[in-house]
Amino acid sequence: MNRNASSVSNGVVAKPSVTNANKRSVLPWIGAFLKPYRTKVVTAIIFLFIGSLAWLSLGQGVRLMVDEGFLKDNGSRLNEIILLVIGITALSSSAIFCRFYLMTWLGERVSADIRLKVYDHLLKLSPGFYAKLRTGEVISRFTADSTLLQSVVGSSLSMMLRASVTVIGGIVMMAITSIKMTGLVLLAVPMVLGPIFFFGRKVRDLSRKSQDKVGDLGAYVDETLHEIHTVQAYSHEDKDRELFNHRVEAVMDAAKGRIKYRSILISLVMFLSILAIALVTWVGAHDVMSGAISAGELSAFMFYAVMVAGSVATISEVISEIQRAAGATERLIELIETPIDIPVIENPLELLAPVRGELELKQVRFSYNNFNDDSLERVESSDEDEVIRGLNIHIKPGERVALVGASGAGKSTLFELLQRFYVLNSGCIELDGVDIARLSPQTLRQQYALVPQESVIFATSVLENVRYGRIDASEAEVKQACIAAKADEFISEFSDGYQTYLGERGVRLSGGQKQRIAIARAILADRPILLLDEATSALDAVSEHKVKQALDCLMVGKTTLIIAHRLATVINVDRILVLDKGVVVASGTHQQLMQSSELYREFACLQLLTDDGLLQE
Repeated sequence: MNRNASSVSNGVVAKPSVTNANKRSVLPWIGAFLKPYRTKVVTAIIFLFIGSLAWLSLGQGVRLMVDEGFLKDNGSRLNEIILLVIGITALSSSAIFCRFYLMTWLGERVSADIRLKVYDHLLKLSPGFYAKLRTGEVISRFTADSTLLQSVVGSSLSMMLRASVTVIGGIVMMAITSIKMTGLVLLAVPMVLGPIFFFGRKVRDLSRKSQDKVGDLGAYVDETLHEIHTVQAYSHEDKDRELFNHRVEAVMDAAKGRIKYRSILISLVMFLSILAIALVTWVGAHDVMSGAISAGELSAFMFYAVMVAGSVATISEVISEIQRAAGATERLIELIETPIDIPVIENPLELLAPVRGELELKQVRFSYNNFNDDSLERVESSDEDEVIRGLNIHIKPGERVALVGASGAGKSTLFELLQRFYVLNSGCIELDGVDIARLSPQTLRQQYALVPQESVIFATSVLENVRYGRIDASEAEVKQACIAAKADEFISEFSDGYQTYLGERGVRLSGGQKQRIAIARAILADRPILLLDEATSALDAVSEHKVKQALDCLMVGKTTLIIAHRLATVINVDRILVLDKGVVVASGTHQQLMQSSELYREFACLQLLTDDGLLQE
């Protein structure tokens, strides 16, 4: 794409705003994903209550064992109580199994649903978004952050609910046993809750920073491994190790603060809880000696006190985990709530069939920095910022038009605008007389077959790569397209033929082979408009001749726009448009422009110094 670094940094799509996500409460957002599974949620909560209440009832078993078994030396009664305790334990364990199974399933299901929703939204965002946010960062949010969330829904929330029920139930049972000692325990509650809320907020903020650093680390790994050929060709491994080490240490530094505050929180809560229990035990022991309560009642009270203390400690630990996941969830919310930068109208128009492929640009003006980074609201841009400046072009159905000009003239940008990957500053583009802004993006883009200069090959088979142009095509149709693109001759040499796996980014193919696969994809798509970005640039002379023959057949009856850097590509087109800084400065055939346009003549001489035959025409 013909734009410089500053254009990219000021792209159409803003980097997702942290502020919006922070204002959103995380739990209601997660709750929306749990809503379709409310039956399982309610069932899990019922089993949670059964399990927790069963555990609480064990305290009465302890009281009975002490008062009616040990102190009264009644063996038969002790046996009955032990059987009762075993029965309660079996009931509680069964409830725990059901609750754990359901909550773990819900965690996996919600995580999967969130990933589906995030991916669906990511597919709707234009290339401008990915020019702002590195794909490695997006992948980190998509995988690591959703995994953290899965852990919270599947385990942490369940533990927190169970612990909360135990705390409330334990306090009630303690109050039934001794109001006085329960009051003393409740005095210690603010001392325990204070650190939970104070340090929990710190953990959440630091977790967000830690996840951001992990995202940056993932983005760097993604970039270097994808470009491993260049890394190794320039012996850049040592420098990359150094840079990677800096990023790893940045992750570690960000984690240190989170680990410190989380450790302080857990240890402080445990200390305060045990301190409260010890003090209450001291008071209770004196009450037993004075006869105010029985030894069994004190044992039951201490049983409940230990359960409450353990549950409070669990809550403090889980809150730390939830706060950590909250930071990750905010990053997912940002992705899902990133505005779709290509507005879709509610009632889009439809094109009349068959689509003729007539294109008309009317006073089109465009710049890459015509949106505010934070709000995505349109802002005024100066003439100097504009890549396309008042462009007026009319392309007839079936016409072959070549675009030539220096780098940065706006040729690739024009291709992007025709497919509506960006919104115009002003003016309009019409397809068959219909403003493309009034079409759905899918309807519009289904009219174009694109062959980019850098061919895109997916990590799948030859068959699926070509079929990408038309997913319902049969294998025979795919083969015919490959024959037309002169690709069948090398595909047939593969041991697995059309089922051959091509590797990530087509590492098993040469540049020319990749280009022919991309051309076969466009041939198979059979769309009314062709966009060829120097489609033969990666081919050797023999392959180029063959592919040009295929393209000549393909272009029959189709509107074709060709970005040309080699003038051999444009000799047989109907019209050549010379672009300079976003403006058409000359139009005509090669012979006409050689006579009338000094810029075109200069361009031709620089581009094709050795093709004397063409220059003499």
